[in-house]
Amino acid sequence: MSIIAEFSVKSDDLALNHALTAAPQMIVEIEQVVATMEDRIMPYFWVSGGDHAEFEAAFQEDESVTNIAVIDEVEGAKLYRAEWTENVQTIIYAYVELGATLMQAVGKAEDWELRMRFDSQDALSEFQEYCNDNDISFELNRTQEQEQPMASAQYDLTPTQRETLVTALEAGYYEVPRAVTMRELAEQLGVAQQTLSNRFRAAYSNLITSTLTISHPDEEND
Repeated sequence: MSIIAEFSVKSDDLALNHALTAAPQMIVEIEQVVATMEDRIMPYFWVSGGDHAEFEAAFQEDESVTNIAVIDEVEGAKLYRAEWTENVQTIIYAYVELGATLMQAVGKAEDWELRMRFDSQDALSEFQEYCNDNDISFELNRTQEQEQPMASAQYDLTPTQRETLVTALEAGYYEVPRAVTMRELAEQLGVAQQTLSNRFRAAYSNLITSTLTISHPDEEND
């Protein structure tokens, strides 16, 4: 069974440490990683949060990337494409050797927060051993087995939470004005209105956390 792991890696053990240190207010979020036929690893990543000129000046001098290109710009954020050169052996090893999937990666001046899916617990263990053998600072924060469809697991929703959100959408609960009240929706789902309210709260919390951050709430979810 595949394993979803969340962990932190110090920025100086990964990529863009020079650029992120020079412009510590910036946040980098990897959107996609592409392996080319020439065995090159090309990330696409969004940068936002502050002075792009300051970041780009340091970006050009950052030895962890080369062949940098601006692809898009939307509301103060820029999408870049580059090639990784060094200090990214953790992701390259996981991506190429273990076949892991990079689901989310957010970089700041202090560290990178990563969410990756490994085919098995053994693959995750190999990854941890690789980090230890190569003196790569690695802090495993959370793991979970993928026991539900990817559409739910990727956003950390339980099957019940996903059913609740989808049913609410289909019933017109999110329309303006609403096509159905919470009481009517609760009756449709066969639960008490307070139970439905609790499901919404837990589902929204998980959905926002999994899409906008990598850390997770400590509370138990319905």
